[in-house]
Amino acid sequence: MTEMTKLPWWHVHRHLYDWVLHFSHTPYGARALFCFSFAESSFFPIPPDVLLAPLSLGAPRKWVYFATICSIASVIGGILGYGIGVFLWDLIGPWVFAHLGSIGFTPEVFKTFQDLYNRYDFWIVFSCGFTPLPYKVCTISAGVAEINFAGFIIASVLSRSARFFLVAGLFGWKGETIRPFIEKYFNWLSLAFVALLIGGFAAIKFVRH
Repeated sequence: MTEMTKLPWWHVHRHLYDWVLHFSHTPYGARALFCFSFAESSFFPIPPDVLLAPLSLGAPRKWVYFATICSIASVIGGILGYGIGVFLWDLIGPWVFAHLGSIGFTPEVFKTFQDLYNRYDFWIVFSCGFTPLPYKVCTISAGVAEINFAGFIIASVLSRSARFFLVAGLFGWKGETIRPFIEKYFNWLSLAFVALLIGGFAAIKFVRH
C-alpha cells in the first residue's frame, strides 16, 4: 500500500487540489485545464475552476480562451459521463458506490437525481452545471435515467459556459482585488443565481396561467 492510499480521503483530496493548481505555473496550463475539465465531468473530484482562476489571473487577456477551453472540455466530458450511465452503469455501479462515495457517488444521491429527472430534467442538469452540485454525478445519473440527450447537451453547454466564463471573466477583469470575495462566496452566489433564474421562469409560468 502506498503512502497516498494510507491517507484519509480529505488529505488525498488536498494533494490532488495542490497538484492541479501547480499546473498554473507551468507551460502546460491550457492543456492541463482541458484534461481536468474533461475528467471532472465524469469522475475527477477537483473542479476545473481551481486551475481556470489562476490561469485567467496570470494572463487576463486570455480569459476568453481559457473559459472556452474549459467549457468545451467539460461538455465533452459530460457526454462521456452520460454514455457511462447509459451503457456501463449496470456493470460498474456497485463498484462506484463502494469506492467513490466520498466524492458524491452514493445510492442516496443517485436516487434523488433519478426522482428529480422525472419532473425537472433540463433544470437539474443546468443547476448541476452552474452550481457546486456534483456535475459528474449529474451526467452519469442522467445517462442512467436516459433523459433527452439534446436537452442534456443544451443544458450542459449553457450552464458550464455560464459558470466558466463568469469565473474567468471576473478574474481576468478584477484580478487579485476580487479573488478573496469570489473564493469565499462563489458557491453561494451561484446557488442564488440559479434559484432566481428558476424562480423567474416559475413566476412567468404562473402568470401565464
